[in-house]
Amino acid sequence: MSWDLGLTGRRVLVTGGTKGVGRAVVDSFAEQGANILTTARSQPQELPVGVQFVAADLNTAQGCAQLAHEVIALLGGVDVIVHVVGGSDAPSGGFAVLDDVTWQHELDRNLMPAVRLDRALLPGMIAQGSGTIIHISSIQRLMPLPDATTAYASAKAALSAYSKSLSKEVGPKGVRVMRVSPGWIETEAAVDLVNRIARADGSNYAEAEGKLMQSLGGIPLGRPSKPEEVADLVIFLSSSRAGAITGAEYIIDGGTVPTV
Repeated sequence: MSWDLGLTGRRVLVTGGTKGVGRAVVDSFAEQGANILTTARSQPQELPVGVQFVAADLNTAQGCAQLAHEVIALLGGVDVIVHVVGGSDAPSGGFAVLDDVTWQHELDRNLMPAVRLDRALLPGMIAQGSGTIIHISSIQRLMPLPDATTAYASAKAALSAYSKSLSKEVGPKGVRVMRVSPGWIETEAAVDLVNRIARADGSNYAEAEGKLMQSLGGIPLGRPSKPEEVADLVIFLSSSRAGAITGAEYIIDGGTVPTV
């Protein structure tokens, strides 16, 4: 049985594709022979051969409109969109420290880029009768940390509800929409965080990593997931092998979420 994923020549947009999970997704699509455009606010030092890059601030409506224009100009349309861009720099301290500016920033970073880009690019997918959209959410939408992630988790919960609703609307028109929700991923930023904890506690990396896993409620697998493992899941869901899947959420967290 052939396991050709049918991604050769597919026109793919990956947002936030220069670091962490986004970069792993870009690398994996490149290995499959896809025609890729990725974006971030600043030009990376290097990308796989043939990957096109557009600098854009997707926290803004103008940045999303600029990117959508470039996708159509450079790719002639799009077959797969992977919304990776997101994150949080909200302060810790619970609800009282989250003012309107912070709340709006979290929504602009984690919800609105997907809403705006989908709105701009979905008509082309519908016209061609096919397409795949994957929204990268987070298990934080299920397990928010009240001191630190209330606004981020709420924005990701909104992204998940939007994604599910969109899947119902455009599924009959040939466009599949799914969510991938990671737990703790061992990105460069996560490694830096563990090292900072280790320095502050006077402990080693393994001890600091264990403390962080415990703060998340534990990871039964005993380790964080790797960016490449998330990318493997994204690649499969984008492929012809997943042609009957839409509207679903896939959690990749080493078993962190304790419910069925």
